[in-house]
Amino acid sequence: MRWLTSSWMALLVLLLLVGLRYEDPFLVETARLKTFDFYQKLQTPQLVNNLVLIDLGEDHMKEYGQWPWPRDVIADIITDLYDNGASLVVLNFVFPEKDRMGKDWALAFAMENVPTVLTQVASPRATGKEATPRGLAYKGNPFPYLYSYRGAVMNIKQLADAAVGVGMVSTIPEIDGVVRRMPMAVRVADAIYPSLPVEVMRASIGSRTFQIKTEEGGITKVRVKGMPIINTDKHSAVFIDYTPVIPRNIDVQGKIVFVGLVAEGLTQPVATPWGPMDTHELNAKALSTILAGTSIQRYDFADLAELLFILGLGIIIIFVLSRISVKWTVPVMILFVSSTAYGGFFAFDKHNQLWDASYPLFAILFIFLQVTFNNFAREFRLKQQIKKQFGTYLSPAMVLMLQKNPELLKLGGETKELSILFCDIRGFTPISEQYKTNPQGLTELINRFLTPMTNLIMHNEGTIDKYMGDCIMAFWNAPLDITDHRKKAIGSALRMVDSLKDLNVELAKENKMPINIGIGINTGEVVVGNMGSNSRFDYSILGDAANLASRLEGQSKGYGVTIILGEDTVKEVEDEYYCVELDKIAVKGKKEAVTIYTVLSTHDYMWHHTDWASMDQQHEKFLILYRGQKWMLAEKFANDLATAWIPMRAYYNVMIDRIENYKKNPPEENWDGVYRAQTK
Repeated sequence: MRWLTSSWMALLVLLLLVGLRYEDPFLVETARLKTFDFYQKLQTPQLVNNLVLIDLGEDHMKEYGQWPWPRDVIADIITDLYDNGASLVVLNFVFPEKDRMGKDWALAFAMENVPTVLTQVASPRATGKEATPRGLAYKGNPFPYLYSYRGAVMNIKQLADAAVGVGMVSTIPEIDGVVRRMPMAVRVADAIYPSLPVEVMRASIGSRTFQIKTEEGGITKVRVKGMPIINTDKHSAVFIDYTPVIPRNIDVQGKIVFVGLVAEGLTQPVATPWGPMDTHELNAKALSTILAGTSIQRYDFADLAELLFILGLGIIIIFVLSRISVKWTVPVMILFVSSTAYGGFFAFDKHNQLWDASYPLFAILFIFLQVTFNNFAREFRLKQQIKKQFGTYLSPAMVLMLQKNPELLKLGGETKELSILFCDIRGFTPISEQYKTNPQGLTELINRFLTPMTNLIMHNEGTIDKYMGDCIMAFWNAPLDITDHRKKAIGSALRMVDSLKDLNVELAKENKMPINIGIGINTGEVVVGNMGSNSRFDYSILGDAANLASRLEGQSKGYGVTIILGEDTVKEVEDEYYCVELDKIAVKGKKEAVTIYTVLSTHDYMWHHTDWASMDQQHEKFLILYRGQKWMLAEKFANDLATAWIPMRAYYNVMIDRIENYKKNPPEENWDGVYRAQTK
């Protein structure tokens, strides 16, 4: 069914793809997220110079013993970091219980001298609701949009009070379990708390508050006065830039130091696009993203914009691909695919914008396959139509060329200069009478005649228009352009005459009448294309030039020649064929006169006449005398030429009879030398 391979089917597929993106199932969302990860990995890593990671690993466990260490050990660590120039120490672990050795005072004392930020962890399972808050200012109502938790794992009050800040740690894994975003603020019970990166920013400059801006539709910004504004999604989350490299265990002079546990069994690394990552590094990456202004934005309207993009691009693809050849679909699709892929990465790399390229690419490729299949089916049908329509009219090579280049075929009609040939059997009635009791024999005879004639025409790049009983109509220069169509038509006519001699030899052996033909060729502009009704049509021609070709074929017997050419046909052929002017004639039904010619093969002309130039001059003199009504001299020239020029003898005999008639019945006084035919 053709509707399955139509543009409407492609449009239906497109709408289904848009619907699938709207539903956004697991695989679609995962592919989008993996594309974002891929974008990051294409970027060049940059070394961060204002942050340092301190890893407390297996070597420290051997030195200080089993975790948790006495609080005075932690105090020594942060004091040592401060003595080495650290500007701020961030402890990425929680002290939820009092020290069993009673050393909480030592850590609290150290933190009063060493600017330290502690961590508290939001949890849906924790029962603590007295998390340590810091100042909050907000515009609008952020509560409905924040990620909400039942409670938090908190530090004991003595240590929390001694710290310059306490930040909330909260990770929001995506659908595939990978952490790509971090909320800048969360809701615990009925209070709002800053994330650890935001708290570090606040503490680093000694600000008393952080601010949240909420507009219709959700949170838009989180800010610490004096620090870069954080543009967020409606839930206050930002995408983490994992590209920067944060140095570990090196000089801490003037840097913010994130201290975290990395010993096996003490921590649970978080899944990230760059592999498992400890939480102190994750928070440091988030802070680096904010400070560097490389937070990637994904607008809330992005999903709708991407849906419209897929729909619009899909319609464009269907429109474009449905109108080009199959061979151009791949280059066009490479253009669409590469542009979409690069556009997504360009927005990410240069403008920090997240636009999904994965699903549009999938949709483009799917639509591409659908439309390509449609085009293939369409072109297959067109090729079959071409083969069906032209297979019996053109040579196999020309049919194959049309199939490979259907654009060469202009259906529906075009005005074009063609060389048109009509070939008819002379005296067909007596021949048919031989087969009065054997109609099948007559059909066989006609086929024996038409087959070699047709093959010769098609071999010479001609197009068979139609068969009309024993008549063949053919033309050159359509549907394919043929620059030397005049020569092709004349050459075909001469070869048809030669081929007929072979057929007549066979017929003589069978005691059957020979076949004689007449051929008329004319060149001129006609309309060529599909002619007919909506239900049935043929590739054919219409025009006066075609009618004249038919009339010229009808006059061939009356002039004693096999082939008659129109005056436009003999143009540009003098270098290959010798054409002899016959007369000026106004065929029946036309007032305008045309000059007609016949053609002699080089073999016939040169075989009989070595002094051909002299013979040509004699013929020109004859025509001048004839048109000048010098009947006696014209007749003498005609008689001499009939004797000397054997291939033209029948023609001169015809002209001698006409002169005799003019002697008895002279033409009008102002006769222009034009013979006005009374028969077709």
